[in-house]
Amino acid sequence: MSVLDMIRDASLSFFVAVGFAFLFETPRRAVPVAGILGGMGHCLRFVLLGAGSGLVGATLCGAVAIGLAGIVMAHRIHTPPVVFTLPACITMIPGMYAYRTMLAGIRVYEAGPGQDTSGLLQDMAYNFILTLSLLFCLAIGICIAALLFRTKSVKDFNKIERLYQKGIKGIKAGLNR
Repeated sequence: MSVLDMIRDASLSFFVAVGFAFLFETPRRAVPVAGILGGMGHCLRFVLLGAGSGLVGATLCGAVAIGLAGIVMAHRIHTPPVVFTLPACITMIPGMYAYRTMLAGIRVYEAGPGQDTSGLLQDMAYNFILTLSLLFCLAIGICIAALLFRTKSVKDFNKIERLYQKGIKGIKAGLNR
């Protein structure tokens, strides 16, 4: 794996994420962020796969990186993180494995009853479980950052402070009577 391969992978993923950001009507200021996060997350997955990591673990690491960077970028561009983390994670959707699952199911159906389809069923089960595992990794990767760094909004703090100030003024007015 060379640096050129990593740049190519990140570039292609950038454009896929940007395309899906436009498809999901992401605000214009968040489209480049979606592209950068998509390129970064997929490139991290690519590097980890090249280093010998498993597909599920590499996908989880890429999704967590997208989620964490999404929280940081959400504060910078004042946009909810899901607006650009979802298009960024679409670059890692396991389409090939879902396709293989469907294809094996069709072949089992076409073989009909009485045929030996144990190999096809095994392939179908493997691809189905891998597809679900990768989709869960993507969902967990995005959500884990939001759950770790979930805080109250500044608007909520301002509302609580105003109520507190009103309460203090009411108490002082009652004491001065």
